[in-house]
Amino acid sequence: MTVLDMFNPINKDLAMVEEQLIESIDTELPLLDEAATHLVKAGGKRLRPAFVLLAAKLFSNSVEHVLPMAVALEMVHMASLVHDDVIDNSVLRRGQPTVKSEWGNRISLYTGNYVLAKSLCMVATYQRSDILEVLANASMRICEGEIKQMQSCYDVHQGFKDYLRRIEKKTALLISVSCQLGAMISKSNDTEITALKKYGYYLGMAFQVTDDILDFVADEKTLGKPVGSDIRQGVITLPAIYALKYGASRQQLGKLLSSPELCFNQAEEIVSLITESDGIDYAYQVSCTFAEKAMQQLNCLPDVQAKDALYDIAAFISGREY
Repeated sequence: MTVLDMFNPINKDLAMVEEQLIESIDTELPLLDEAATHLVKAGGKRLRPAFVLLAAKLFSNSVEHVLPMAVALEMVHMASLVHDDVIDNSVLRRGQPTVKSEWGNRISLYTGNYVLAKSLCMVATYQRSDILEVLANASMRICEGEIKQMQSCYDVHQGFKDYLRRIEKKTALLISVSCQLGAMISKSNDTEITALKKYGYYLGMAFQVTDDILDFVADEKTLGKPVGSDIRQGVITLPAIYALKYGASRQQLGKLLSSPELCFNQAEEIVSLITESDGIDYAYQVSCTFAEKAMQQLNCLPDVQAKDALYDIAAFISGREY
């Protein structure tokens, strides 16, 4: 079973999101249309729209009113990925060529900007300033997180709290906002909105820690990119932070991780040193802690099928073995 299997209650709704993602690329400029459509068809887990839909399903059987929001949040996410691929010089994402590798940096940047602008147009249809404020604030903080990640590359002195602040803005924030906005545009009260916002935050943290573990232990087919990609880019994640502090080879590891050249050329050796420490196990325990906190937030929410799905997603993360 995968996380995607737990989206069964909203499969038909996610199919509508997919259709609307394609329809939203309505530019008459062929080059932009081709690049943006390629981005959409590259696929993905569609986690953000799924959480918008599940949040709405807690309060109503019909989710038609949240479809524009679900599409918009996935477009915000996709725009950030296009820009990330330019910054990281990435050739593959999800096993498919990136927009950057197919059309170059300039077209990639404009494609990302176009997709982001389209998402804001869709959110504006709700005519609610509070929703725009939540999304704008999240977008700004995501940009801050990306800059912090760039500044932290090859920094072997960063600590646990530095890492948490970084992944909060990189991943947890948009998942949290997805749950929050799905509730805000549905018939929910303030307590329920806050609970879903916190659920999304904790779940997003668990997801990112899990992704960082997979960069060390999964195969390239599963990842859709080479194992150790973070290491090659100098991104020091939680397993590495633990190994740098407690691993038997921490001095050797520190020298390797602080060098861009060695990170790129000796990534496999670095991955081995980190996996030989207890860094993977430690990161897994952190992921479980966040997932358990996410589950606790569901107590005050309506007892419907969508709640079971949200619980199962968090339980899946905490029950995973590496």
